Amino acid sequence: MFSSKKEDPFFTALLKVAKNVNEAAHYADDFKITGVADLKELSVTLKKYETDGDSLIHELIQMLNKSFMTPIEREDILELAVRMDDILDGVEGCIAHFEMFSLTEVDDYMRDFLKYIVLSTDEIATAMEHLTNKKLINMREHAILIKDYERKCDEVLRTSIKQLFLHEKDPIRIIQFKDIYEQLEEVADYCQNVANSMDTIIMRNA
Repeated sequence: MFSSKKEDPFFTALLKVAKNVNEAAHYADDFKITGVADLKELSVTLKKYETDGDSLIHELIQMLNKSFMTPIEREDILELAVRMDDILDGVEGCIAHFEMFSLTEVDDYMRDFLKYIVLSTDEIATAMEHLTNKKLINMREHAILIKDYERKCDEVLRTSIKQLFLHEKDPIRIIQFKDIYEQLEEVADYCQNVANSMDTIIMRNA
């Protein structure tokens, strides 16, 4: 099944989803917020990435509905795609909260979260390239790294919230920052869900 040199359209579609997620994460991480006006630009661009992601998922579902044969279980293909899209939805939602709060301050904890999320999406994109090349076993090392980044985000969450309650006196800022920290940690959880899906595909097919 995996010996053919011909590209599989389902694996190619999964790679497109991964690359869109990866580009969006890099865009969010690289964007420099200098004022409230920047938040609108960032939010609008992330919404476009999110909309593009929805279109890619829709196209994949149409392919699945029309195809009699798939290279791996169709449920695994769809689950992997949806879990990757969850990452993008989470990033877009978090940025929307920045705009809602008119929050122009990005602290070191937020930067750490974003760093690990971006690294995770890098690993996901590389893993999908291995899948496209039908080298399923090579995906495993990337799944391991993603899970390690999620554990680091757990540590960042505990530290960030502890320091927030120790040093911040403004209750509004406490609510805002805690919300952002928890949303970013949830995105890291979404990355781990993708790694778990990758493990399932390896187990069933490699």
